[in-house]
Amino acid sequence: MRKSTRALLAAALVLGVAAGPALTPAFAATTPSVAQASTPDLSAVVAGLPRADATAALVRVGGTEGSWRGSAGVHDLETNAPADPAARFRAGSVTKVFTAATVLQLAAEGRIDLDRPARAYLPDLIPGRYATVTVRQLLNHTHGIPAADMPGETVEEWYANRFAVHTPEELVRSATARPREFRPGTRQHYLNIGYTIAGLIVERVTGDSYEHQVERRILRPLGLRDTYFPRGTAEITGPYNHGYQTMRLDDGTTGLRDVSVWGTTDGWAAGDLVSTTADLERFTRALFAGGVVRGPLLEEMFTLPKVPDLKTGDPAAYSVGLSMKRLGGREVWGKTGGRWGYNAAIASTRDGARTLVYSVNSTDAKGQDMNPTALRLMVAAYGLPE
Repeated sequence: MRKSTRALLAAALVLGVAAGPALTPAFAATTPSVAQASTPDLSAVVAGLPRADATAALVRVGGTEGSWRGSAGVHDLETNAPADPAARFRAGSVTKVFTAATVLQLAAEGRIDLDRPARAYLPDLIPGRYATVTVRQLLNHTHGIPAADMPGETVEEWYANRFAVHTPEELVRSATARPREFRPGTRQHYLNIGYTIAGLIVERVTGDSYEHQVERRILRPLGLRDTYFPRGTAEITGPYNHGYQTMRLDDGTTGLRDVSVWGTTDGWAAGDLVSTTADLERFTRALFAGGVVRGPLLEEMFTLPKVPDLKTGDPAAYSVGLSMKRLGGREVWGKTGGRWGYNAAIASTRDGARTLVYSVNSTDAKGQDMNPTALRLMVAAYGLPE
């Protein structure tokens, strides 16, 4: 965990649930379910929304230690109607967990070999300089392939290009045309590109679309009826709470812009899923109980590579699909995700004793550090890092 994140976690504990400045006259509503005495009171964390850092939050805590459900904030800043607790949202990189699970299912069927080079599956896309990168290295971010060259460096530039269409093949060609960041298997660098390649491998070995494979293997069997892939559509289908992002506006001032409508083709198998907290909670329970990936291959998701992080030198924190932090004295596994206007996360202890799913309509969804409201939710659910 980065030092700055540690500092923020400590600050969250000190600050408790003090609300930041309201963006509009605040409407906040929490809807708790039956909870055991040991379950943290998360309602205080989201009380006072909307605030400067977030306009809404949807939260579910579950497991044998107790359960709690809450929603707070507003559906949109124009009407100040209460946030819809059943709303859909952009799950961002939580998509990677679904992609990893699909690849592991195909590995269990003998259709993908995790130790085989990715180039063996995509010889027309992966050049010789990346000939030794394996499928496992794609999934645990130890591949050494740099990010694709994307237009824009600021949120304003990204917003101007929000409807640009990117194909997975285009992204892979852009990334693999560049020199490798490190020798495969020697470092870890969290990037989307490994999962873009993994999605293409799923398509190559099945002769089917990546989206349909995830639907057939995960969404339908688990009954995740409110989870879907946009397939290039910039709008969120069905009910959703609006997402806002702090940026420079047309008049030159800095303020909030509604960014709910935004293309996600740059994310694809790495980050374009739309879901709900109810669906993600069901998925998390099933995944950790061995109901999605079965047998020894499930351990791939709970095994960290023994390499340092490229930027910090800290031990690797990402496994196949998930990441791990020690919070409150125990291992917490899960995945966070961010798209403009939205932050999401799934998390659980290994035994499923406490699960956490949230969607926070954050105004700094791709900021340098974790969104304060999302951070406080994680602290309240599990405790501080050691």
